[in-house]
Amino acid sequence: MEEWGSILYYLVAANIIGFVMMYIDKKKAVRRHYRIPERTFWLLGIIGGSVGIYIGMQSFRHKTKHRSFTIGMPVLIVINVISFSWILLFMS
Repeated sequence: MEEWGSILYYLVAANIIGFVMMYIDKKKAVRRHYRIPERTFWLLGIIGGSVGIYIGMQSFRHKTKHRSFTIGMPVLIVINVISFSWILLFMS
């Protein structure tokens, strides 16, 4: 049962980081400063932060014109849910 808590904390942290990174990147875009590379968002999304990134996209209206993000992040959300459910199923 302890594994569930560890995975939950991990997912919450990854999604908070994704959300905050979207906020930071949006502010940098407005100011025309050096940006966070898109591959960083993709890597974070793959390892579990896709929900936070997607919520950040919608909240800050950031990267919403990028079809790869508007389609890709929801697909990653589904893949993450399936993957982490499978991990939790076999850990118990």
